[in-house]
Amino acid sequence: MARSYGPYFDPEYETLSIRINPPRVSVDNASYKDCTLVKVDSINKPGILLEVVQILTDLDLVITKAYISSDGGWFMDVFHVIDQHGNKVTDSNTIGHIEKALGPEGYTSGILKTRPGRKAGVSSVGDHTTIELIGRDRPGLLSEISAVLANLHFNVAAAEVWTHNRRIACVLYINDNCSSLDEDEESRLCVMEEQLNNILRGREDDESGAYATFSVGSTHVDRRLHQMFFADRDYEGGCLEMEIDQYPPNSKPEVRIESCVEKGYSVVSVSCKDRPKLMFDIVCTLTDMQYAVFHATISSDGPSASQEYFIRHMDGCTLESEEEKDKVVKCLEAAIRRRISEGFSLELCAKDRVGLLSEVTRVLRENGLSVTRAGVTTIGEKAKNFFYVRDASGNPVEMKTIERLHEEIGQTMKLNVKKVPTSAKVPVTGGLAKTSFFFGGLLEKFLT
Repeated sequence: MARSYGPYFDPEYETLSIRINPPRVSVDNASYKDCTLVKVDSINKPGILLEVVQILTDLDLVITKAYISSDGGWFMDVFHVIDQHGNKVTDSNTIGHIEKALGPEGYTSGILKTRPGRKAGVSSVGDHTTIELIGRDRPGLLSEISAVLANLHFNVAAAEVWTHNRRIACVLYINDNCSSLDEDEESRLCVMEEQLNNILRGREDDESGAYATFSVGSTHVDRRLHQMFFADRDYEGGCLEMEIDQYPPNSKPEVRIESCVEKGYSVVSVSCKDRPKLMFDIVCTLTDMQYAVFHATISSDGPSASQEYFIRHMDGCTLESEEEKDKVVKCLEAAIRRRISEGFSLELCAKDRVGLLSEVTRVLRENGLSVTRAGVTTIGEKAKNFFYVRDASGNPVEMKTIERLHEEIGQTMKLNVKKVPTSAKVPVTGGLAKTSFFFGGLLEKFLT
């Protein structure tokens, strides 16, 4: 039998160019009085802009301006950043993390390996199991979901919940008192999946796509939620116009696409109300739609943001057809709106226990409040939950409702209620601003 030989590829060759020209990062606090400059020079590779923006936003840094250039084989970016309080970044731990994460030893030194969450099998990250859910949103749905988990004695250690266009998407990290998956827990996982699917599908004649499934993979949780909504086609549908009308006029994004014929780019211009993680949401959407950003200019002026991206498809083509342009416009508008929250924000701190999320969401439902976005974190024995809520009937939330919440919840846990501002250059400060940082750090521990 004749032997066959294939070509040999040295695994070290894949990172040769990066080892010869390692990334350079500098954190400059001397050039400007009101912000910190983060400069990154590196070999260009697919997805590198998203990696860099993700690292900065996971540290809860606000990008006020940015200049991106990645023509040819080199990637050169300058970011103007401030912290959650509107100040320069002076914390030595934060600066050290930026230099390490973006430098030769960091995430951008390796070849980007995107592992989208698959929808098969069970992923237990340590003692945690990851569940993805998507379906038609309705008042009290999150309460029903958390009640199923509580009844089966599963604890929600971390979670992120978004709603948009009458749809809901969740990524939940649950655990059990058992140290490993025994036969009883395996059967309870099957029962849980069945019950969650029944809740999400609602009526028998509901033909809208809905599922609850165990997930594997290590995709960034915010990016995963964007991917789930994109696959669900939340950017179109009969409810979209009604949902847009619920937002104030200054929250409606304006997206335009033009052609730069002489340079061979499509130019995407975005104007909207400024908010945290806006750049991440836009770059994430363009990346997952297989578009490469060659140049970009980002600027925030008061409560407004202006962003311009020079892009091509990964195959080198620009956006030619009106159908393709219209899809990109709709997808970017949807990505921006998914994180827009009006009404009240609730932050709760309590000792972690099974059924805590179920108890809180039940009280919200009984008081006629609908959850538009939520996050759950667990640090040691402390659970920290935040909710953006509005009246389920569409009316403004009355102060007597907030007072009832203090009476029912405030006796057993710390409750902080804030009115979501209609316009602000810097996000609301306080404990809520740190939630996303803790959540990102917690997931990093799960996934390593």
